[in-house]
Amino acid sequence: MRVRPPAVAGMFYPGERGRLRSMIDGFLDQARGGCPDFASVRAVIVPHAGYVYSGSTAALAYAGVERLADNVKHVVIVGPTHRVGIHGIALPDADAMATPLGNVAVWADGAKRALEQPQVVVSAAVHQDEHSLEVQVPFLQVVLPDADILPLAAGWVEPAAVTCVLDAVWGPDTLVVISSDLSHYHRYDEARQIDRASVDQILNRDPNLDHDQACGATGVNALALAARDRHLRPQLLGLCNSGDTASDKHRVVGYAALSFHQDQQGQEALR
Repeated sequence: MRVRPPAVAGMFYPGERGRLRSMIDGFLDQARGGCPDFASVRAVIVPHAGYVYSGSTAALAYAGVERLADNVKHVVIVGPTHRVGIHGIALPDADAMATPLGNVAVWADGAKRALEQPQVVVSAAVHQDEHSLEVQVPFLQVVLPDADILPLAAGWVEPAAVTCVLDAVWGPDTLVVISSDLSHYHRYDEARQIDRASVDQILNRDPNLDHDQACGATGVNALALAARDRHLRPQLLGLCNSGDTASDKHRVVGYAALSFHQDQQGQEALR
């Protein structure tokens, strides 16, 4: 079996199994009380910074996702490429991804269907050091322990192409996770204004965020397009920045957690 080893364990999150599980459990314990009804959730947007910065925000979504454990068999993760550029969308050259919590299988049938789309390729190089997908996996191992994953690294590609891939793999037993931080390295008050405006665009399902607003804008915009077609209603779960969590307020990074709920019209279309 080909396993993609962890690249940022010990940096973005604890590299030791017990400490990692304890940290995730702590975030989830704090988040569980405020979770809305997640029965109709089909997708979430979560940040991908180091856990000390953004883990508490990501947990606002994952604490709700935990309630879907009996129904979700596959998780499609879309994240941006930070280290190796690509004109397209990359799957890992692996059958599983490893973290200190163990291995998670890559969804084989989902990968096969994704590769039928013209912009999708297999690239070990793109995935080797990419953190935007990896940091989601330990959370998923805790809240959806029986699900497999389809990690998609989106490079220079139109959001509509990513939406096409989502359409090819998105079924009733599939959850979509979009991995993205918001603005980078503004002063605290300026970042709050920028990020609030960006969140308003997401809540309006506006597929025109740029990468200064969100490093994972391609995936966010792809979800906005899909949300229109699938009658998904966004809901903001939490918004903050690194100045609120673990850094000073001179150069901050923004984080948001959002859930996308199937409205009644969309539920009827799925029947």
